[in-house]
Amino acid sequence: MTARTRTDILLLAGFCAFLFFYGLGSFGLIGADEPRYAQVAREMLDHHDWITPTLGGVAWLEKPPLYYWQAMASFAVLGVGDVAARVPSAIDATLLILAFYVFFRKFRPGIQVDAALIAASCAGIIGFARAASMDIGLTAALSIGLLAWWAWRESGKRIYLAAFYVFMALGTLAKGPVAPFLAAVIITLFALAIREPKLILRTAWWPGILLFCAVALPWYIAVDLRNPQFFREFILEHNLARFSSNLYHHPQPFWYYIPVTALALVPWTAVVIAAFWESVRVWWSARSETSSEPDLELQFTIFACCWLIVPGVFFSLSQSKLPGYILPAVPAGALLLASYILLHFEREQSIPRWLAIVHAAVASAPVLPAIVIGFIMMNHHLPSGRPLGIAAGVAIVLWIAIALTLMSQTRLKMLRFITLVPVVLAVAAVLKMGTTAIDQKLSTRPLAVELASMETQKLPIAVCGATREVEYGLAFYRNQVVARYESGNVPAGQHLLVAPTSWIDNVAKQTAGRKVSLLGHYAPQNLDYFWVSAPGVKF
Repeated sequence: MTARTRTDILLLAGFCAFLFFYGLGSFGLIGADEPRYAQVAREMLDHHDWITPTLGGVAWLEKPPLYYWQAMASFAVLGVGDVAARVPSAIDATLLILAFYVFFRKFRPGIQVDAALIAASCAGIIGFARAASMDIGLTAALSIGLLAWWAWRESGKRIYLAAFYVFMALGTLAKGPVAPFLAAVIITLFALAIREPKLILRTAWWPGILLFCAVALPWYIAVDLRNPQFFREFILEHNLARFSSNLYHHPQPFWYYIPVTALALVPWTAVVIAAFWESVRVWWSARSETSSEPDLELQFTIFACCWLIVPGVFFSLSQSKLPGYILPAVPAGALLLASYILLHFEREQSIPRWLAIVHAAVASAPVLPAIVIGFIMMNHHLPSGRPLGIAAGVAIVLWIAIALTLMSQTRLKMLRFITLVPVVLAVAAVLKMGTTAIDQKLSTRPLAVELASMETQKLPIAVCGATREVEYGLAFYRNQVVARYESGNVPAGQHLLVAPTSWIDNVAKQTAGRKVSLLGHYAPQNLDYFWVSAPGVKF
């Protein structure tokens, strides 16, 4: 290993450690998915069952097992907790960044560190690398697989094609058949764009298909044998019905993924758009002028463009839309931008001044909300006066500094490092000034601590009118099945009850004939919690 390589690896390790791992437990699991996925992994570990995911002791077949397997291993080593639940995602993101570095070092030398750091610093990658979810696992598997496919395309070595099929299988274990489907559409679109349809048939390599089946199918067969309802629940409901209907109540407008993709690519959004536009223009011009195949470098940018647009177009057709669905497109933006930068390096060209100014504005803008994130979380609006002035001043100074640097003679050489400055500052600001507010407003961890401090024994727990986030959060932090009054699941004996303050009348109706004592009020989420007696207790 050369001194340059050691330096590169240390640099990437430092950035990945800070962006993906540092402060993973600063706030509790948030949303409904994080605590739910973590609890499924804990139950599988407790039951020593690597086949059937369970939630509350009941088979929960919405998602494949790759995250659960990773989290089980993490829990076994680190113990069950917030950090251990998120470590698998941080590791997956790190492997993705390492793959970017290795790929560019092999096939596009000179830009490998830039490519890896561009991918690592995208807002979408940072956000999902720090969450207990399946999205970054799918993104890493799909991205590494597509990089392996291009390595085969360029080198002709079948070992890379074999790796492509292995990672497609891992993607299938991460989030289902969407991984090979997206890869097939991207490769097909690329083959048609360069007028090489035979490439599709060459990709369909029988040994690779068998390798895919050997890696992906054993779990699917085993879980189906144990759970006859698997095909209906997983394939028909959570794949086909989720795509074709609003069964799970996540409707969004058709154009939803345009702003979501733009945000996921921050701070690189402006230059990725410029790179995409220039690549399409050059490809269209070359296509119109000649019938021959474009050169390899242009093919590479076309491949990145196809990869960038396919996830957005595909999921825009879905009736159910969530932000994480678009994550597989983000590495393509980094790939395209790295290729764009390399092209300008070789030609000793510079980016236009207007683009430098816009890029500087996009890169520095997140620093403002990051500095006042605590106030925003607690009050749902920006602060006024001095706090806002300080945050805005920092963002403006960064904007001017980045713009001036990019318009100097060293602008392209400095693009990577000068852009990473606001990224590091924004992440540091959130971790320093926002974690307490995020914990209190979005996680049930503080509420679970309050409840535990008031109990002399661990009681059953129920919710009435509370969100799914509260229900699944309490289930994880208390490691209990949480009953829901509205579903008719009222515990027979004494128990704790958590409900929004506005639901006090409903609570009274549901607990008629029982003694109810208000134990406290959790102000950040406007929740009350009660002790409820068994029926027939005299009072």
